Amino acid sequence: MKKAWPYVTPGIPDDLFIRGSIPMTKEEIRAVTLAKARLGPGQVVWDIGSGTGSIAIEAARLIGDGIVYAVEQKPAAVELIRENMRRFDQKNIQVVEGRAPEALLPLPPPHRVFIGGSGGQLGEIVRLLAERLAPGARLVINALTLETLTRSLALLGPPWEKEVVQVSVARTVSRGHYHLMHALNPVWIITAQKEGDEGGG
Repeated sequence: MKKAWPYVTPGIPDDLFIRGSIPMTKEEIRAVTLAKARLGPGQVVWDIGSGTGSIAIEAARLIGDGIVYAVEQKPAAVELIRENMRRFDQKNIQVVEGRAPEALLPLPPPHRVFIGGSGGQLGEIVRLLAERLAPGARLVINALTLETLTRSLALLGPPWEKEVVQVSVARTVSRGHYHLMHALNPVWIITAQKEGDEGGG
């Protein structure tokens, strides 16, 4: 089966994913999010609140023989993840249907974690990660709202070292013979690392 996107670089065009009505991280935000995670071969990755699976699929392409656990509680989103896995012929993803943090308990400890959605359980998830992650492991949270940003920063005290960047993206749209810039919602990308040596695969 020919892959829908043959290139290695992150930032697969949005229109190549099957989306339905499930929100999806835009390709420019996705590229920065993946870069902040510092992915490498052989890593175990959790993608919590995986949605369409766009982050999971891009991460899986970057970790070689590693594995991504795409954790999602919505049945419609779970089916979209599986459809996109088939579309991109991505086999090193395991879909975990369930609600975090309970669905995380049987999984092997990760080197990298993405949180795109928490179902209102962000505090419980971060506390579990503080216990499960090895020193040097990295966590990347995408926050669309000020409430998620402030909640994340309040939760990420010791043993976390953290940074925050805000990414604002504008894309061209055509209006007759003219082109205008259309702004997308800004996103805060919160990166936290457990104190210690850099985690790897």
